[in-house]
Amino acid sequence: MPEPKEFNTTVSPTWCPGCGNFAIWNAVKVALSELNVSPDNAIFVYGIGCSGNTSSFINVFGFHGIHGRSLPVATGIKLANHEAKVVAHAGDGDAYGIGACHFIHAMRRNIDITYIVHDNQIYGLTTGQASPTSLKGFRTKSTPEGVIDMPLNPIALAIDCGATYIARGYSGELKQLTQLIKDAITHKGFSLVDVFQPCVTFNFLNTYQWFQKKVYKLEDESHNPQDRDAAHRKAMEWGDRIPIGLFYKESRLTYEDELPQIKDMPLVRQSIEDIDISKLMEEYV
Repeated sequence: MPEPKEFNTTVSPTWCPGCGNFAIWNAVKVALSELNVSPDNAIFVYGIGCSGNTSSFINVFGFHGIHGRSLPVATGIKLANHEAKVVAHAGDGDAYGIGACHFIHAMRRNIDITYIVHDNQIYGLTTGQASPTSLKGFRTKSTPEGVIDMPLNPIALAIDCGATYIARGYSGELKQLTQLIKDAITHKGFSLVDVFQPCVTFNFLNTYQWFQKKVYKLEDESHNPQDRDAAHRKAMEWGDRIPIGLFYKESRLTYEDELPQIKDMPLVRQSIEDIDISKLMEEYV
């Protein structure tokens, strides 16, 4: 079993002191260690944002994509080698803004990918603009008079669009967050772990103190994650009490399960010596 420190690189994290990304970074390393995932069998894909900097800090195969495009790249990797553990990282702007369409279609296809969203409810890397999950009325650099549109609800959206493992973590609850990530990686199907990750530099509303007063664990209140209707009701809770933990889980065939081309072995191990594309070349070139 690899130790968590084996997933360190020679590069030290450059996040602001106190950033919630540190907890996600540690939770992922511990999860990989406890699952006995070797660094050479894990492939992480990153979008743009503070979350994307994780690509330099975790010792696995990695691909740093462009803004909002971590899921298409992760999908291609998974279809090429469906035996590998594929994890995509994104921020709330990355995932739920420019990448929202990819998010929806990856869920309905039930691609076997784990999606960890670093949700700080603001654009941190670009110094404090409103994001799709910023609360209505929140004053930011881009909304000095307050956000006027309603925030996107990623948990409810995931339930409606067909994700088969849907959880919310919090950087202030490291043990629970680690377990959620472990379960998401081992789940067969599309897994969302939306993580409340306070931005200590640009978000002075959704702070650690703000969350500590509001969050509660679903497992402490006997929530049944197999009950879709109950999961949706919990997803809509917001105010003095905000649930964290596993909202919903179901077993369903993945996209890869229904592809005969990869039934016997991954594409990366299939021989191409007997493939003749000369007729295709003559027809199209």
